[in-house]
This record gives sequence, structure tokens and C-alpha cells, in this order.
Amino acid sequence: MQPLLPVPERKSVLLRLDPTIYDAMARWAGDELRSNNAQIEFILRRALSEARRLPREAGRVRQRARGPRQTVATRTSAG
Repeated sequence: MQPLLPVPERKSVLLRLDPTIYDAMARWAGDELRSNNAQIEFILRRALSEARRLPREAGRVRQRARGPRQTVATRTSAG
């Protein structure tokens, strides 16, 4: 188990989006089991990384604590 690192303070921003863009982003977030906020950060980080503009000091995105991934065999034997 990895030790917990201090979580840096998050910057709050107001973001105005076209409603159709927001709806598409929200559907994508739902498909990937992310919150809308986490999805926006994911998209921004990926765009910055692809443009080679993501600062090295930018902290890693903290992964949500999910239970262990079940394989098909685990699901069928536990069911």
C-alpha cells in the first residue's frame, strides 16, 4: 500500500461553457465514472501534455479509491 501524500490545495475557477459542449463532456465523464470536475481536469491535463506544456511540478491526479478489479472468473465464482 502506498503512503498517502498531502493533497495540494485546489484552485477554484468559474467556467462558462456552451451547453452542448457541457452535455457531451458530462456524458463522457459518466462513461468513465468520473465527476464532471475530474473530467474537465483530465481533458485539460491531456491537452497540456500533448502540447508539451504540462508543468513538471503539476501533481499527479489522485486516483479514486476503488475496490479491487474483479476478473470474470472472480465474478462468476463469487456470484
